[in-house]
Amino acid sequence: MRRRLLQPALACSVAAILAAGAGGAFAKGGPPAAPLTAEQIVDKNVAARGGLDAWRKVESMVWMGHLESADPNMPRLTFVLEQKRPNKERFELSEIGQKSMRVFDGAHGWRVKPNRDGSLDAQPYSPQDLEFARQAQGIDGPLVDYKAKGVTLESVSVEKIDGRRTYRLHVKAPGGELHDVWIDAKTFLDVKYDRTSYRANGDPGIVSVVYRDYKGVDGLQIPSVLEIGGGGDRPPAKMVIEKIALNPPLDDKDFAKPREAHRSRMATVDMTPPAPDPRQAFGPLVPPGIGRPGPGSSQP
Repeated sequence: MRRRLLQPALACSVAAILAAGAGGAFAKGGPPAAPLTAEQIVDKNVAARGGLDAWRKVESMVWMGHLESADPNMPRLTFVLEQKRPNKERFELSEIGQKSMRVFDGAHGWRVKPNRDGSLDAQPYSPQDLEFARQAQGIDGPLVDYKAKGVTLESVSVEKIDGRRTYRLHVKAPGGELHDVWIDAKTFLDVKYDRTSYRANGDPGIVSVVYRDYKGVDGLQIPSVLEIGGGGDRPPAKMVIEKIALNPPLDDKDFAKPREAHRSRMATVDMTPPAPDPRQAFGPLVPPGIGRPGPGSSQP
């Protein structure tokens, strides 16, 4: 379905929804709140995430953590995700001494699996994988600095997700791919992101990412849990981020066609909450507020 720019009739509908959800402005006799435009929503989102200038200073980022499958019989896998501007990415997945990778240098990509002799078998991305990687918006997603990225804001509507009011933005990537982004109407942090993906046979589908439990990292708000699913009734897999490094030195060679094992060595920020004080098991023996606080703020 073709998505069009926000029309006056749609703007009126959004205004009615916003007024209804703003604590009953009509019932109190006050004027209804003016609806936010897509541009205003994005501005508030970028500010809530730390600000445009702060994100522009992030040239590289590394996430370390583990994946939890929706299948309880699947083992927990550890991962390292390295990203470097403008659009380089390396994703390593490890399980009991075995490692697989996906590497993208901004123009070419490879799927990498270990051979029995310890060497690496690197196969080039399929055309669908390559297009998916090229349409990605890198470290900070499609909304931060969207004009410079060539992203177009198509329209806005209001929906509820998990009981929370959100703004749903339809955005178009430079290559024409359509994305949907949901922004929390209260915190203005990202709630959900849908984009087109492709199955092994080339058929298109939708991959959904739900962002949870935001943490403060050097002034930026970054989710520590991502729920990833392809729609349907299957429960999503979880990507749990335990450590983050901002602006670590990453060599461009790390994003070239892999020929040998690669290890990340850098200072990271621990995203896991501090261990509970064992004394708390017997009641509040220390006054509230004393002790080490959790890192940053969180969003349920």
